Amino acid sequence: MKCYETERLSLRTITIPDIKNLQAFLVKNKTFLGPWEPLRDDTYYSEEAILQKIEQEILLDSQEQQLSLYLSRIAEKQIIGNVTLSNIVRGPFQSCFLGYKMDEEATGHGYMNEAVAKIIEIAFHDLRLHRIEANIMPRNKRSIQVVKKNGFFYEGVSKNYLKINGKWEDHAHYVLLNEELE
Repeated sequence: MKCYETERLSLRTITIPDIKNLQAFLVKNKTFLGPWEPLRDDTYYSEEAILQKIEQEILLDSQEQQLSLYLSRIAEKQIIGNVTLSNIVRGPFQSCFLGYKMDEEATGHGYMNEAVAKIIEIAFHDLRLHRIEANIMPRNKRSIQVVKKNGFFYEGVSKNYLKINGKWEDHAHYVLLNEELE
């Protein structure tokens, strides 16, 4: 298990014993996160599906294709969010995608800014990646604020990029480059 800390947060990879904690986070935030995610049926929230999700994350992490960290306040166990570097590509590209989600009750406290800053540090210093990309629906103002506060720059819009909540959505494309590798 990988574990990191910020001033207020513990960020760690998920383990199988976390199944109930992850299920509680996902079920609790089903309605809140719904407008920003693909359509999910009830099986997505089942213990069996969550176990498969955890096993997949463990596998991808072991293959260095993804780093998914779950957030909790220091000294607490309750999951309040997730930040992920996915589709890690090596070779001449040295790039990944950034994704994140936050518990509705934990929004507005700067936790995601703190978590994104930490995962950027991990991506650039530990993983030695060159580029982090984030794709965000233009109406998701809070998410755009997070990447802007963390130094990402706008590159353009990808039309009908992802099918979110049953509808093809445009996504604004933001990028952060590791200047140390330039």
